[in-house]
Amino acid sequence: MPKIRVGLVGIGNCASAIVQGVYYYASRGDCEGLIHCEIGGYRVEDIEFVAAIDVSQHKVGRDLSEAIFAPPNLTPRITEVPRLGVTVARGAVLDGVAPHMADVFKPAPGRDPSLDEVAEALRGADVVVNLLPVGSEEATRFYATAAIKAGAAFVNGIPVFIASDPEGVWPRRFESAGLPVLGDDVKGQVGATITHRMLVSLLRDRGVKVEATYQLNVGGNTDFLNMLVEERLKSKRISKTRAVTSLVDYGRELEETGGVRIGPSDYVPFLGNTKVAYMYVRGRGFAGFPLTIDLKLTVDDKSMCGAVLVDAIRAAKVALDRGEAGAIPEASAWYFKHPPVQAPSDAEARRWLEEWLATDKRLASSNSPGPRD
Repeated sequence: MPKIRVGLVGIGNCASAIVQGVYYYASRGDCEGLIHCEIGGYRVEDIEFVAAIDVSQHKVGRDLSEAIFAPPNLTPRITEVPRLGVTVARGAVLDGVAPHMADVFKPAPGRDPSLDEVAEALRGADVVVNLLPVGSEEATRFYATAAIKAGAAFVNGIPVFIASDPEGVWPRRFESAGLPVLGDDVKGQVGATITHRMLVSLLRDRGVKVEATYQLNVGGNTDFLNMLVEERLKSKRISKTRAVTSLVDYGRELEETGGVRIGPSDYVPFLGNTKVAYMYVRGRGFAGFPLTIDLKLTVDDKSMCGAVLVDAIRAAKVALDRGEAGAIPEASAWYFKHPPVQAPSDAEARRWLEEWLATDKRLASSNSPGPRD
């Protein structure tokens, strides 16, 4: 199989997990811990990094193999990564660095590159992965445009609505360019959102009416420090909330009456990359009897991200190989919190993905199953 040439935008902890993960699995030769061993014939070790963009003076100008360990990154070293010959290019800051994060990210001096310069830096990549900090609305749209100009598929790992743009503008732009886009806001492998969805699905399927629910997340990496400012969380809260409330037909009522609260809650430095999620669901079952679930989930935040994105990268390449363009709802529904089409359950999302992988949509009939009906 040919390599999948990948460009990374934002060389933070998640990028470190992805890069290290590729070399970890290449050295092991097995698939333990992966969601899929192969996707469209591609294995994780078929991913090759050809471009990298960041704004931090700790990372710009360094080889990607070094930049993934530069501060403020704290993803542990899990394998040896050889020198990659990929120099981290300086990106455009825009709204990618919140004022309270300037001393942490330390933007490199100099002017912001133009859109054409960034597109040129990404040229040659098959897939561009957006890993900017939450709240980078303007910057995400800038890099999505750069990916289109560079002729690359776009995988949007953060909660800015590109693949799921409610106006449909961004999916149409990618479709017009003949390029696929997957997103938005990556789910963890076994993260808080997917776990919360399973709890609500269980109650729904067993006839229990959910009356109230919350998900409160704390962690110690720069994501949580960045998200201390509520203004940067608007899209994040929508993404995480709708991932859960979309499972029940009274979900919007829960939102409107204040019966749901989901999202990052605090920054606890000593936790590092560990994320702790507290989930609570209260409902009523048979004859109105009450039911309460309290659950605590503890995970390494960035391994959760990396496990999903190495799949999403390969799915994007499959779509590219097939000539599919615009939003890819089948893959997005399984891998992302705020996809173009929410599946009614995670089992259904998995079915959509597997049927899409097994069927070339260029040859599929108009009545094929899945979200494109």
